Amino acid sequence: MQKLLVLRTGWAVAMYVLLDIICAGFGMGVPFFCILFGLPVGWFIAKRISVHPYTFRQWLFKTLKRAALTSAFTVVIMLVVWMSSLLMLFDPTADLANYGIPLILYEPRASFIGWMVLMILISPFLQLLMTLLGSHLSMLRIVTKNEAVDQG
Repeated sequence: MQKLLVLRTGWAVAMYVLLDIICAGFGMGVPFFCILFGLPVGWFIAKRISVHPYTFRQWLFKTLKRAALTSAFTVVIMLVVWMSSLLMLFDPTADLANYGIPLILYEPRASFIGWMVLMILISPFLQLLMTLLGSHLSMLRIVTKNEAVDQG
């Protein structure tokens, strides 16, 4: 486990990129697994930051910055996956009603736009929130464990 925490930054980023692409592929373009992947990524970010002597404020800022970077990469993946579908918005002959997305807004064009916003913007934001949750839970455990060691 310690080997994972002291991994070079380039290797850690390469592993994240590969695993995030795999998660997007498992979801077949729907980033459900990318959102769930945010929890262990948040844990890893917090554990990796905890080995350095940062103040708590610096710790929180670095966690937020790294979580935002992971979420931004997922936005890029989703743009690549859904770009051909996005071009259908500008095609007047596109059959949006039979495209295969759920017609949750009772109008094919509005449902299609809603689906694209959900896939490209909202899902990576949920991944950001899951990553922050994982890192904050990890930070809470680290701080509680350090307080127990200091008191005991």
